[in-house]
Amino acid sequence: MTAVGRVKPGQRHALKAVRTVYHGPYEGLGSAWQAFGERTEANGYKTAGDLCECYAVGPETSLNPTNWRTELSRTLIA
Repeated sequence: MTAVGRVKPGQRHALKAVRTVYHGPYEGLGSAWQAFGERTEANGYKTAGDLCECYAVGPETSLNPTNWRTELSRTLIA
């Protein structure tokens, strides 16, 4: 991978994470993150400060936002 602007290649050590998939338009991501965080905490998990969004299906694939899928991930603290 070639570095472009702020994006640079790198490696991470092995880690554990929690992940969910949000279905819907990007405007709902704030609420999705909040619900994901609440559920993660309610189940006794402690997360690091990082978060990751992976846009699995979006407007380049479907013009209908109800078909969009975004993977939400948080790194767990050991």
